Formats: sequence, C-alpha cells, structure tokens
Amino acid sequence: MTLPQRISYITLGAGDMTTLRAFYAAMGWSERPGSDDNFATYEAGSALLALYPRERLGQEAAPDEQAPVAAHWNGITLGVNVGSPQDVDQIFQTSVAAGARAVANPVEREWGGYSGYISDPEGNRWEITWAPEG
Repeated sequence: MTLPQRISYITLGAGDMTTLRAFYAAMGWSERPGSDDNFATYEAGSALLALYPRERLGQEAAPDEQAPVAAHWNGITLGVNVGSPQDVDQIFQTSVAAGARAVANPVEREWGGYSGYISDPEGNRWEITWAPEG
C-alpha cells in the first residue's frame, strides 16, 4: 500500500495557542467542536487545519530534534484561492487588520494570477491567490 495522494489535515505547531486561536477567530474562521488551547481544528475545504502546542507536537513528530526557531521561515506556505483579484486585496487588508504581518503585497504574477503573502502571529505564511483558471 502506498501513501494516498491527498492532504487530510495540516497541523501548525503553536507557541501561543491563545493568541493563534484569537487570530484565526478574528479572520472569521470557526473552530470545530471540542477545540481548546490543547488542540484546535478548523474546516478548510476538504482538509482540516489543526493547531497543536509546538512542544507537544515536537514530542510526537520530532522527538530527537530541537524545536524550530519561530523567527525563521521554515520554507512552507499555506494557500487559499479566492474569486477575484479584488478579493485578494480585501482579504489581505482584513488579515493585516486582524494581526497578520504583510510579507509581500499582492501583485500580478508571471504565471497570470494575482497574489500576496501574509504571516499569522507565529510566522506561518499564507499566500492569498486569485488564479485565472481556479
């Protein structure tokens, strides 16, 4: 049996669950029942986004490694496709007002789309994208 070609969930290791949960609430995301400061999940289309205390996640996923330094980008981005370039601009502005850091303002991309990057309060990078083909 091979690894199925799908993503079921993405887990972000959180340094401060309370702050990160408040940020996603300010973004309008609704937590699934049972979420708290020990583990929180959100419906994200066909996948789930989970928040889990970084120390506890490290004990499970990297028991013999040092904890990552949150101040450095880890090379991973999360992305969401939206309906129009105007939606990109509006969501980008809403995100910054909710506590995100503007990483790269939205611009037209060489591949024909339009996108910008923000980071949540713990440095997790999000690309907000309009793609002409969905």
